[in-house]
Amino acid sequence: MKFVYFFGNGFAEGNGSMKDILGGKGAGLAEMALAKIPVPPGFTISAEVCDYYYKNNKTYPPNLKEEVEQNLKRLEEATGKKFGDKNNPLLVSVRSGAKISMPGMMDTILNLGLNDETVIGLAKSTNNERFALDSYRRFIQMFGDVAVGIDKELFEDKIKEIKKKENVKFDHEISIEGLKWLIKEYKKIYDLAGKSFPQDPFKQLWIAIDAVFNSWMNKRAIDYRRINKIKDSDLLGTAVSVVSMVFGNMGDDSGTGVAFTRDPSTGEKKRYGEFLVNAQGEDVVAGIRNPYPLEQLKQISQEAYDELLKIFDILEAHYKDMQDVEFTVERKKLYMLQTRSAKRTAKAAVKVAKDMVEEGLITKEEAISRISTDQIDQLLHPSFDEKAKKSAKLIAKGLGASPGAASGKVVFSAQK
Repeated sequence: MKFVYFFGNGFAEGNGSMKDILGGKGAGLAEMALAKIPVPPGFTISAEVCDYYYKNNKTYPPNLKEEVEQNLKRLEEATGKKFGDKNNPLLVSVRSGAKISMPGMMDTILNLGLNDETVIGLAKSTNNERFALDSYRRFIQMFGDVAVGIDKELFEDKIKEIKKKENVKFDHEISIEGLKWLIKEYKKIYDLAGKSFPQDPFKQLWIAIDAVFNSWMNKRAIDYRRINKIKDSDLLGTAVSVVSMVFGNMGDDSGTGVAFTRDPSTGEKKRYGEFLVNAQGEDVVAGIRNPYPLEQLKQISQEAYDELLKIFDILEAHYKDMQDVEFTVERKKLYMLQTRSAKRTAKAAVKVAKDMVEEGLITKEEAISRISTDQIDQLLHPSFDEKAKKSAKLIAKGLGASPGAASGKVVFSAQK
């Protein structure tokens, strides 16, 4: 039985219809690869493995390790880099992805494959020591939090300490010496927690794969499925995508962002998104830095911006729905990391459905079937009067994490 599906460079063993076993993320990457959209090559371990894992006392199918190693070799050939190599190391991200999108519920690890030797090779092969050290400290922190279970605040406290010492405001302003100090301090955090940071990249990979499968049954994910009435019996579990890293933190000609092919608040057909310069994906959702509007991507690379807009049109025509995408620009070259059907307000859902009928993308029947009873309920709720809003006194400004307004009690756990 096949458990691992390769994709990249215009080729994929899976496709967009295989969400059941590849998860939304893996299916999206395979489908984009087939459509010749630039995605970093990688492979997806099927959600069937997750099903097997929980039914067999957290063990894997007998041939899985061999399949993963074969696909890792294919990834080395596709990228021209070698996993664990001291001179030109292949680094990967390890990401979860179920059939139904569960944003923020399961875990991701970036920059896997770095250790005390490969970080030197990365610095030499890219001629960028600061970038290599920044990637290493990120990996040690993320691996500690996601795979080893160390409180991430312990790492954050050290970042605050070095920023205060160096009198800088943002992570990307920390000096090379500051990053070297951070890496040493991070390793001490492991020691104090009675854990060890593994230097063997293959050991790192399997610990990370374990962590993603285990995150399927973490409290956040279980609560999310319960609240959203998602039955476990309808899903095999999560798939695991192992994808070659592309770096948005290589300098001022690099960046990372998220975007919608239409405005998720109003449904208007205008490009909507944000990105950060010299950053990795987790920075965008962490809220540490204020992102730039998508338009400003032109300042990094007009070519990457134009290509992204073309890809928006390709994806909408292909999926016949508004898409939510993640992308990275590495040294002015664009890579797509994810596409999925976008969440939207009820007002936006109605407008998008109506507009797509007029654009000839979907039928009237499809448009009606896309509007849920919950969205109709939401449409009937009171909303702000636009004239009153314009004349109201502004008391504060902030970054909207989601569209709309709410009132009620503030609670800090699902049980409460």
